[in-house]
Amino acid sequence: MRKIDFYLLRQFVQVFVICFVSLAGLYTVIDAFGRLDDFSQGGASLGDAALAAGRYYALQSLGFFNKTSGILTLIAAMFTVTWIQRHNEMTALLAAGVPRLKVLLPVIIASVSIAFGAAGLREFVLPSIRHELSLDSKDLNGERGVELKPRYDNVTDILLGGETANLSKRTIENVNFTLPPRLSGPYGKQILAKNAAYLQAEGDRPGGYLLTDVTRPAQIDTQSMLADDKGAIVVTRRDAPWLQPGQAFVVSGVSFDLLAQGSQWRDLASTSELVRELANPSTDLGPDVRVAVHSRLAQPFLDVTLLLIGLPLVVSRGSGNPFVAIGLCVAVVTAFFVLTLGGQALGGGGWLKPALGAWLPLIAFVPVAAYQFDSLRQ
Repeated sequence: MRKIDFYLLRQFVQVFVICFVSLAGLYTVIDAFGRLDDFSQGGASLGDAALAAGRYYALQSLGFFNKTSGILTLIAAMFTVTWIQRHNEMTALLAAGVPRLKVLLPVIIASVSIAFGAAGLREFVLPSIRHELSLDSKDLNGERGVELKPRYDNVTDILLGGETANLSKRTIENVNFTLPPRLSGPYGKQILAKNAAYLQAEGDRPGGYLLTDVTRPAQIDTQSMLADDKGAIVVTRRDAPWLQPGQAFVVSGVSFDLLAQGSQWRDLASTSELVRELANPSTDLGPDVRVAVHSRLAQPFLDVTLLLIGLPLVVSRGSGNPFVAIGLCVAVVTAFFVLTLGGQALGGGGWLKPALGAWLPLIAFVPVAAYQFDSLRQ
């Protein structure tokens, strides 16, 4: 690595870190003022409250980085180029015979690395800590239940519901599963239980919910299991000795995360999980999830395209005024994100095909980025 490459890379990293820390710190300060009582609940000492707040916002900063990495990369690249132009360093390098593209290559490589690093964060890091990210500041231990929105299992036609979902214990409290008319029979219309936990498929047993302390139907242990032409749906102790007294097992392909977290699950799940749930016959996920899958694949290329559109605007102007760079950055980002969010909204609403809604910004802006990038080679 040449000295000038190291110099530009250091400038880029410094600006990127400063911008991220400034924006994340501003968000933290504003948000923390409204949550001070949450962190000090239960008579916690000042040190414990500060530790809880620090851990909470450290995790939240990962989500903040995921949402802002593309914009921050563009800002850092534009300020780096503006800085060397303002001090006539770009002019000196060009006069020495160094091509403009070769001068900017470290900044471009660093920006591409951040774009694909953010993709790795979305795929591997955020899904592994989604439990912590989904916790509210009022319930940092995850012991308080969150409201549960019922969801149909499209294979069994059972409406899965309950009063609350405990994210820490991964259980549903005060279970209320509504049976379809074809299955009500001796069980009645509902199965009520104190709680339920989801069990993954294992061996010959399919995935489903293990209900404990079943109160309806009465005397569940003596009831025979419910089944249809596809197999067992509700299994009782009478037909499955592995069940404990008062327990029942309801076969379902709707996972606990999808049932408990609703739309938030889509934002924190990995692409492979989204694809797996789309192929799951028990879940009827809308086009918004299909748009999310395509958007995940397109996002790194969108970040790079945004860079290749915005960076040449600063270089071609040859202006050392940082406020011009800010204005150009705002204009480019606004136009780009209006089309990006608009395409996703149209795809999620069914006005466009999900794939077209997610890839529309690339279709529109890649030719512009190619034209702009060619100006760097001249």
